[in-house]
Amino acid sequence: MIAHNDPFDTAIAQGSEDPDGPTVDLLAGPKTGGEVTLRRLRIFWAVAHSATLTRAAKLLNVSQPTLSQQLNAFETAIGTPLFERRSNRMILTETGEMLLRKAESVLRSAQEMEDSLPTPGGPAHQTLRIAGVASVMRVILPLAIKDLAAEVPTAEFDIHESAPAEIVDLLYARRVNIGLMAANSVAEVSAGFQQIPVMLDPFVLAVPDTLDLSQVSDPTRDLDGTARAQLNSVIQFVFGTQHSSRIQDWFDVALPDNRLAARVRSFELALDLVATGLGVCVVPALTVLAGSEARRGVRLYQINFAPRRIVAMVPSQCVRLAPYGSFLTALQTAGRQIVLPPVAAVPPFLAGIGARMAVTRDAAARQ
Repeated sequence: MIAHNDPFDTAIAQGSEDPDGPTVDLLAGPKTGGEVTLRRLRIFWAVAHSATLTRAAKLLNVSQPTLSQQLNAFETAIGTPLFERRSNRMILTETGEMLLRKAESVLRSAQEMEDSLPTPGGPAHQTLRIAGVASVMRVILPLAIKDLAAEVPTAEFDIHESAPAEIVDLLYARRVNIGLMAANSVAEVSAGFQQIPVMLDPFVLAVPDTLDLSQVSDPTRDLDGTARAQLNSVIQFVFGTQHSSRIQDWFDVALPDNRLAARVRSFELALDLVATGLGVCVVPALTVLAGSEARRGVRLYQINFAPRRIVAMVPSQCVRLAPYGSFLTALQTAGRQIVLPPVAAVPPFLAGIGARMAVTRDAAARQ
């Protein structure tokens, strides 16, 4: 006879009439009332990774009172507090830390079972749930899906176009299994995820196509008033404090007379503004593509700026599972096939900007 010493090492029991979903049968351990359901497991997981009830409720698209009620019922079923409540912060207890690892295993198994269920009257299928930033989803993802379809014709896709922070939230909540984004676009992610490299995406200076900088050694001397005004009008993509500061530092060294013309929340809008002649911006080259075609109305120049590393963020256990492994390979193949838009050489007046920025940083550090 096998002894069940850990309540989360049990199988998911047959579903009940509880609207919260199937019950996890706790064969051992204290239980003072209530039930452990998959819904409550997901709520526990979301709160543990969100740290606040407000953020977890938004992530799961439920009201905060409902979330609090379900979380309290989950703790009642376990028989001990799982969080320390500190103002609006939720800190896992030692028991909570242990159960979080077990809950992840249960939720993963439930998701894999759900994804493999056959459709009525049809064959078994597997759903790949993917979230990613716009440029990757619109350029790389279609190629990868087409490649996988030839190998796994029953694969289905649930696709979310999201900002990087939202992608991480969706991964933690197990609402997606793959996140496509720049590796440095969010704070360090938990060790439970692997970063699979897809491609390097260089940053470029995008200017109106009427603005030719190829022979410009000194903008003040070599450009007329209209061109100088365009060059010094900066369209800033608001991506995060650190990234925005790096971009602004670059502009302050490259164009000391620059002024902020607009702040935007998407690279696509930034490029639209550039194309109409309202200013210039620094963007990843991939964002200039619309499918396989380069956006019209802009001219691109190389700059001395570290490229963004496009990665697939995947739970460690999924990397070798079918069809995830095949899809990750398809993503890498698509990344190698991408032909980036034409990019002109660094304009003469921007030559050596890396060294000039280093001098500026050293001077700031000494102050």
